[in-house]
Amino acid sequence: MKTDDFINALSEDAPVSASLSRAFALATILGGAVSAGLFLAAIRPRPDIGAAAETVRFLFKFVVTISLAISAGGLVLRLVRPGVRPGLWGLALAVAPALLIAAVVLELMVMPSSSWGTRWIGVNARYCLSLIPLLALGPLACLLYALRLGAPEHPGRAGAVAGLLASGIAATFYASHCVDDSPLFVATWYPLATAIVTAAGYFAGRRLLRW
Repeated sequence: MKTDDFINALSEDAPVSASLSRAFALATILGGAVSAGLFLAAIRPRPDIGAAAETVRFLFKFVVTISLAISAGGLVLRLVRPGVRPGLWGLALAVAPALLIAAVVLELMVMPSSSWGTRWIGVNARYCLSLIPLLALGPLACLLYALRLGAPEHPGRAGAVAGLLASGIAATFYASHCVDDSPLFVATWYPLATAIVTAAGYFAGRRLLRW
């Protein structure tokens, strides 16, 4: 059988597609539960979370992280199905970065330049770079295991997007602990932490998602 015919046959296999969707949903829930358990046991929300929840900057962090998780989840489900194009999910992945860029521009416009450096560095940078990848380990492992039911044409790319989803889940929990709410901080350190997980997903995907 030619490669193109094989891909078409796989893409039309409805039972496999249904099993993949169920496994993906279960992996996302289980991975989120693992991340939540670790977060509540060892990290926990910030002490002033009640007051913080009344501010736009704090809530905005969740808009970004959840947007990343949703768009990455939709995209990776398409990438592991051979012959299926990214479609609008590929464009949706740009929503979180676009929101961050807009927020940074607004922050630079309304805040004095003398405060930019402090807001950019914050007080939690090193924790951000370590805790987000740590919280993402469980979700990433669960997702990669489930996605082995698929047959991605580019395993590394699928693994990387799974890393983005895992990062979105992890960053959502971490955002409730982080006291640095400035978009300047979020746009710098959250993406750097996400890049670590994405790279890990890429290399793991190349090895585990091959078919």
